[in-house]
Amino acid sequence: MKRSTRQRERRAEQTKTEEEAVQGCPECGSENLVNSADQSELVCDDCGLVVEEDNVDRGPEWRAFNHSERQSKSRVGAPTTQTMHDKGLTTTIDWKNQDAYGRSLSSEKRSQMHRLRKWQERIRTKDAGERNLQFALSEIDRMASALGVPRSVREVASVIYRRALSEDLIRGRSIEGVATSTLYAACRQEGIPRSLEEVAEVSRVNQKEIGRTYRYISQELGLEMKPVDPKQYVPRFCSDLNVSEEVQSKANEIIDTTAEQGLLSGKSPTGYAAAAIYAASLLCNEKKTQREVADVAQVTEVTIRNRYQEQIEALGIH
Repeated sequence: MKRSTRQRERRAEQTKTEEEAVQGCPECGSENLVNSADQSELVCDDCGLVVEEDNVDRGPEWRAFNHSERQSKSRVGAPTTQTMHDKGLTTTIDWKNQDAYGRSLSSEKRSQMHRLRKWQERIRTKDAGERNLQFALSEIDRMASALGVPRSVREVASVIYRRALSEDLIRGRSIEGVATSTLYAACRQEGIPRSLEEVAEVSRVNQKEIGRTYRYISQELGLEMKPVDPKQYVPRFCSDLNVSEEVQSKANEIIDTTAEQGLLSGKSPTGYAAAAIYAASLLCNEKKTQREVADVAQVTEVTIRNRYQEQIEALGIH
C-alpha cells in the first residue's frame, strides 16, 4: 500500500516537472503553447516550433473509408447535444420499414411500428415544460437552418435558452420570441454576422419583440456582447453581389479608415458595410447600383446614400 502511494507521488512529481519544463518555447521564449487537433503535438503558436511530440494514436483501432462504414463499425452512439430537450440520450425508432436484414415489413408490422413511433414520441416528454422546451429547440433548429449558420451556433443558442428557462425569464413572454432572441444572441457571440432583420425574416414574431426580448435576456443573463464589426458583413455581401476581391479589400480599407475618425458610432453596421461596398465598387470601376446593394444588405437606398456621403467626405474624395 505504501509502495503504491509512493509510486503515485513520484509519478505526480514527474508530471509536474514535465509541465514546468515546457512552460515556454525554447526557440522564441513565448508561453503561448497550443495542442494540435489530435492532441499529439505541443506547438508554439508564435513561431510554429513543435515543442513536444506524442505518437500515441488515440483514435479507434478499426479503419473506415466512408460514412456508412464508419457508422456500422462505431460502437458508440451519437454524442450528447444541447439542441434536443433530452440531450439525445433517449432511443429513437427508425422511420425505415425494414428489418435487420433490410427486408420490407409486412403491412401488420408496419402499422405496429407506426403506433410504436407515435407512442415513443409522446412518452419522450413527461410534462408541459419538456414539451415547451422541445418546441423551442426545434424552432431554434429550424431558424438556424434557414439562416445557414453552423452547428456551434445552434448549441450556444440552446444553452442560452436553457439558462433563460432555469432563471424563469420566459414567463409572460412567447416561446418563439425568446427562442429567436437566443439565436440572435448566439450569432453575436459566435461572430456569425446575421442582422436583426434577417433573423426576423425566418421567425414568426416581429422585429420589435425580438429586439426587446434580446435586450432583456442579455441584461438578465449578463451576456457580454461586443458591437458588431461592419467588416464581418463585407465578405457575404460581396459574394452575393458577385464583385471581385479588390472591391472587398477596398471596402474593408474604407471601413477601417472612416471608423478611426469616429463615423461608425451610432450607425447600423449593415448599412455602414453596404455603403463601403458601394463606394469601393465605384472606386474599382465595378459599379453596382444603390438598389442592388440595398437589396443584398436589406437596408434602404437613403441609408446607403447618407453613409456613402459621410465616408467619401472622411476619405477626402470629391
